[in-house]
Parts: sequence; C-alpha cells; structure tokens
Amino acid sequence: MPSVVLTGAQWGDEGKGKVTDFLAEKADIVVRFQGGNNAGHTVVVGDEEFKLHLIPSGILYPEKTCIIGNGVVIDPAVLLEELDYLAKRGINTENLRISERAHIIMPYHKKLDELIEESKGAAKIGTTKRGIGPAYMDKAARTGIRFIDMLEREEFAEALERNLQEKNKLLAKVYNVEGFSRDEIMEEYMGYADRLRKYAADTSIIIHDCLQAGRNVLFEGAQGTLLDLDHGTYPYVTSSHPIAGAACIGAGLGPTQINKVIGIIKAYTTRVGEGPFPTELKDETGKHLRDKGFEYGTTTGRPRRCGWFDAVIARYTARTSGLTNLAVTKLDVLTGMETIKICTGYMFRDKVISEFPASLKALAECQPVYEEIQGWQEDITGAKTIADLPEAARNYLRRISELAGTPVSIIGVGTRRSQTIVIDTLF
Repeated sequence: MPSVVLTGAQWGDEGKGKVTDFLAEKADIVVRFQGGNNAGHTVVVGDEEFKLHLIPSGILYPEKTCIIGNGVVIDPAVLLEELDYLAKRGINTENLRISERAHIIMPYHKKLDELIEESKGAAKIGTTKRGIGPAYMDKAARTGIRFIDMLEREEFAEALERNLQEKNKLLAKVYNVEGFSRDEIMEEYMGYADRLRKYAADTSIIIHDCLQAGRNVLFEGAQGTLLDLDHGTYPYVTSSHPIAGAACIGAGLGPTQINKVIGIIKAYTTRVGEGPFPTELKDETGKHLRDKGFEYGTTTGRPRRCGWFDAVIARYTARTSGLTNLAVTKLDVLTGMETIKICTGYMFRDKVISEFPASLKALAECQPVYEEIQGWQEDITGAKTIADLPEAARNYLRRISELAGTPVSIIGVGTRRSQTIVIDTLF
C-alpha cells in the first residue's frame, strides 16, 4: 500500500502545489483532504503556469484519478470556474471525483464570513472571506449541506429552508442586512448540481481499492501546520486540519494505511495574515525575499510576510505530523546572500526555549536565537543532483535536516517541474 501524505510544515504557501505535481507522476490517485478555495497552488509546467484552488495538482496528468475528499468544503461556483479554466487550457478533467460527503459552501456562509470579520475590527484574523469558516461551523453544528444533498432536490430544498430560517434571522437581527431568497439559491445550486453530478462518488472506496491493489496514492493538504485549528497559532488559523493526521479523516482511510509523510518547507519562512511571527524581517532583507521569491498569495494576491528559516517550527511540525521526509522549496531564492540566518530557538523572558509555545502572548514575546550559515553566490537553478549544489548550499540543507530531525529528500531550485532535485525516491 504505497501511500504518501504531503503537508505544509510552516504557515502554508510552502510550494505544496509544485511538489504534489512532481510526485503525482508516480501516483495513481491524488487526493485533496481538507480546506477550501481559501488555498491556492501554483504549478509551472514548461512555460505554462497553472493556478489551482480546489482541484488536486495531479489533474495536470490526464491519466491520474484526482479526488476532492470529504474533508474539503466546496464552493460549487468556484469549482466550476476552475473546471472551465482547465478546459480552456486543454486539460482533461474527466478523471476528477468528488466525495459525496464533502460539505458545500452556501451564499450565506460567504456573507457571514465577511460580516463576522468586519465586526472584529482590530481583532480581525485575516480570513479570506470565502465562507470556509462558516461552512465548517455548520458542519460541526450538524446543519451543513453535503455534496450528495445538493444532488437530491427535495433533500436540498428542505435543508436550505431550515437553514435560511436561522441565517436570514441572524443577518437581519444582528447585522442589519437583507437575507437570501430560497428560490434564487435553489435555481442557482440546482444548476451547479446538473453540471457536477457526474463527478460524485464514494471516494473512500476508490482510495481503499487502489491501496489494496498496491497502487500509489498521494494525499495533498492545503495551508500549513501553523494554521491548523488545534495545533496552529490559534485564533489566527484556518478552520480545518492541515496536519498529516487529517488525511485519514478527510479522505476516509485508517492511519495504518499511511506509509510516508512529507513536510513541505520553504528554505526561509513566510506568513499571510495576522499573528506573531518570530523571525519576520521588516527590513530590506525581508523585502528582498518577498520580491525575489514572488511572495504573494495565489488566492488573495496579498503580500506575504517574510523571515529567516525557523527550526523551532520545523521540529514542531515534524512531531505533530510524524514527518518521515522533508521537501525544501525555493532554495534558489537565497542565492546571492553573503550569510544566511537560521533560528534555532527562542529567547523568552531570559530563557532559551526550543519548543513552539501554545500561548500567543508568549510567542509574541519570543525573540529568535540565530546561528549564521555561509551563503553562496552560484546560480543553482540548473542543478540536477545534490552534488551540483555549492558546498555552502549543501551545508545549509544539512543543518536544516539536523535541526528538524528529518532527512531532506526533495529540493526545489526553481518554479518549474524540472527544477527539482530528488535525493530519495518516495514512491
């Protein structure tokens, strides 16, 4: 049962799309297991760039089966836009399958997401306002609408009527805004159902049968560990679980069926949204990393906050997701720096700590403890093997691996699929 989980090992935006696309060549099935269209993956194939939000990156291989798992919340309008976008680019999407148990984002989810965020003022958490949080809230409250419900007109109408009684009252009484029309939503979503019906499946069975047959399955997460609802920098987190354990729940399989867990980690650190960020660089170096690494959100376009590599985070992720391997992306962005810093611990109230604190107040007080590594000047974007990298770059990777306690198996030296160095075969 060769199965691999890919998970973000920082605050998201680590380059999971490229690594997923690269590994998908050896996979038979690629499964997205959590999140919604608040995430985005950019994949470069040759001279073509593809931006994906819901559909797994493996869709760029026409022979692969791609699955949107039950742990994902789906905006049908966005999904159809993405399908149309790929069709116009000549990409076949007939092998896409959508879990019947995945929950649907409704118009009132998006409106409430916007209103709730605006009401927080200075305490806002930086939501993308795409309805993801409210959709997961309804799922937990057992009032959500699943993909299978949308395909059954009477079931959908009953659930919608029941939900609008509550949501419209909330919108009017609390936020003083107009509610939604049941008939308009019915017409809109029945149109979505007609187009998406052919993709519906009990995807857990597909995954199970594939694993039983000894075929390769790749599980693709969105966001990153520090945005995990339980293990991230709460409340500045997403509404799902990007850690590796969520692959089991969000795809419908047991933990004994997972073989390897790869943490995708940038050669430096970035973050979008609010909250403490110990190694953040608010100077010219931070601006340099942002500009050279083109650190702007795929989904939102928001500029990312940039900082040095944080080994405290790397160790935390290795523990919470049980990492077996690391994929280090954007190593090329560090080329040209005389020295490079690595955060090995935090100074907290006159004491050096080596573990990531749960308290945001404590994290905000933490100052990074750095060690300096010699940089390199050579262009590495054409490197094909680890031996092609300058000694200083190899030393940097070796130190990252030592501090994380996890071997580096994949190295990204550019945006293209071909600009990838593989040290260990993962399938």
